[in-house]
Amino acid sequence: MTSPAAAASALPDMADMPEQRPAAPTGPAQARARFFNSGNAFNIKLPPVPGGVFTAPAAQAMADDAPTGLITCDQSAAMGLAFPATTPLMLARYATIAPGESLDTDFIATGSIWYVIAGTGTASCLGEDIAFGTGDVLLLPGAPARITARERVVAWLVTNEPQLAFDGDCPPDDARRPIAPVHYPAAEIERQIALIYAHAPNERTSGIALIFSNDTQSAARNIMPTLTLSLNTLPPGAHQRSHRHNSPALTLVVNGTDCHSMVDERHCDWSPWATLVTPPASPHSHHNGGPTRALFLIVQDGGLYYHARTMGFSFLE
Repeated sequence: MTSPAAAASALPDMADMPEQRPAAPTGPAQARARFFNSGNAFNIKLPPVPGGVFTAPAAQAMADDAPTGLITCDQSAAMGLAFPATTPLMLARYATIAPGESLDTDFIATGSIWYVIAGTGTASCLGEDIAFGTGDVLLLPGAPARITARERVVAWLVTNEPQLAFDGDCPPDDARRPIAPVHYPAAEIERQIALIYAHAPNERTSGIALIFSNDTQSAARNIMPTLTLSLNTLPPGAHQRSHRHNSPALTLVVNGTDCHSMVDERHCDWSPWATLVTPPASPHSHHNGGPTRALFLIVQDGGLYYHARTMGFSFLE
């Protein structure tokens, strides 16, 4: 008599089954059905998120003769994606705008986060005109916008275009737009940081950072429903202890000499206005060996992970 285990061992492995289709579909809706099983549905191996530092796009943007346009930090090919992306759900760019010229944008995104590296100008979106200057942060909804430079403008910006591209979604319309234009002037940012430094962190605090939010997202402490923005600081000679979290991070080096990050045991030197990519769940730490306070702006798709209760933050030292 053949045992059940022996009989099962004589059968082909479920994991080797190809994609299955309906045997006799009666119409287009049935013909679109596809079937997998518990052996072959969960063995997909996706390319990892590359870590490292984007220095060439920063240098290109900072060149005096850079024309008006966008410079993309694109890693889509390495991640096997069919749309531009720096991490699976975020896309970082540099923007350059010559004096007196304008840059028109219409990102298929919930919104865009802008940090003004240099210059002055006006951002126009949804009938609002925002005069901005160096060091300002702007939040613009997913709607047509025009950025006009009075002095030459260089900016760093991040959107969630890959998230919407992955889901096949469209940007929110007027009836369901979750954010409005928000302006965070540099002087107010400095005031907020001073307020933080007048208080002491506790042992559970991850560094000394300013978190950006707004009137519609304050309950979640996010700047957009899925994206978080923080301006992290490091006093001279200090380091942010090693930690990890499930959301990847895009970091803009704002200020710091003799600074570096350790990402997956890889030494990543900072350079002015470079973009550092920290892959999801990677152990990482930030170090300031210089004589002045370091500043670095970090965007994460942390809102998704907080909402799903899967951020997985933990200190490693």
